[in-house]
Amino acid sequence: MVVTEELCYAPGILQKLDPRGKLSTFVLFIVITGLAQSLWILAIILALILALSFLSRVPLGFFLKRILLFIPIFTAVIAIPALFITPGKPLIDLAGKIIITEQGAHTAVLLVMRVLDSLSLGVLLILTTPWTKLLVALRWFHLPSLVVAILGMTYRYIFLLLHTTNSMFLARRSRTIGSFSGGENRRWLAQALATTMAKSQHLSEEVYLAMVARGYRGEVFILDELSLRRRDFLWITFALITALILLWGIHL
Repeated sequence: MVVTEELCYAPGILQKLDPRGKLSTFVLFIVITGLAQSLWILAIILALILALSFLSRVPLGFFLKRILLFIPIFTAVIAIPALFITPGKPLIDLAGKIIITEQGAHTAVLLVMRVLDSLSLGVLLILTTPWTKLLVALRWFHLPSLVVAILGMTYRYIFLLLHTTNSMFLARRSRTIGSFSGGENRRWLAQALATTMAKSQHLSEEVYLAMVARGYRGEVFILDELSLRRRDFLWITFALITALILLWGIHL
């Protein structure tokens, strides 16, 4: 979390942009990614994302780890069956029992590339935009204030609850000798979950009362006012031109 906050204020090209223009253009690129039917279009989008991350001073290894970690978990479950169930010309034939078709391989790779590009855009947006400004941009686009408040509180306090849970596990390990049976571990885990839920409920009530006492009325405000500058218009123009070129490539 600390590294992410530091990257939000790094002297990069995306960090200097207004979050409203950045959010709208990133959503536009995500839509184009969903419409793309060609692998080379998706490859160009990925190359553009990597170039923007480099110009934004985001370390490549740090960026790729946060993307590639989720690709096998969430995409392979859908992409792997497409290799075998999609009809088409055989690409790999193992004794006539396992057949991977060219169309199936293309469908699987296309799905992985779409998820990779969309996830990369979302991660890059979060890494280069302070969370409070991103919430204000969402509210500016008329996302309900309740949803914005829930997103803000979730991002802020999920790390605290994870730290509390980790402390409970560490405390148990430091006060016990030997091992426990499966039933004892399940009972302790259930108690730990119940305790965490009770703590989160109590914390939410205290935080809400503290916010109301300090003037919270359902809206998110920041001290720095958002304003579009020359670089924002240049970025929006560049994004629109790039989007038109990509759309032209999609319809070729």
